[in-house]
Amino acid sequence: MTTEPMWRTSRRSNASGGNCVEVADNLPGRVLVRDSKDRTGGTLAFDPPAWSAFVATVKR
Repeated sequence: MTTEPMWRTSRRSNASGGNCVEVADNLPGRVLVRDSKDRTGGTLAFDPPAWSAFVATVKR
């Protein structure tokens, strides 16, 4: 099991990466989110159920 985040962006983001977030959901018990334009800035951490609820709400 890896302990390094594997960051990804939405399939809908453009090639320049602007106005996008990156998500790492490969770590046990947490989902990390960061700004694609400021990768060294802060990172938000969510537990997987909270992240799933957020994504489901945003999709509506």
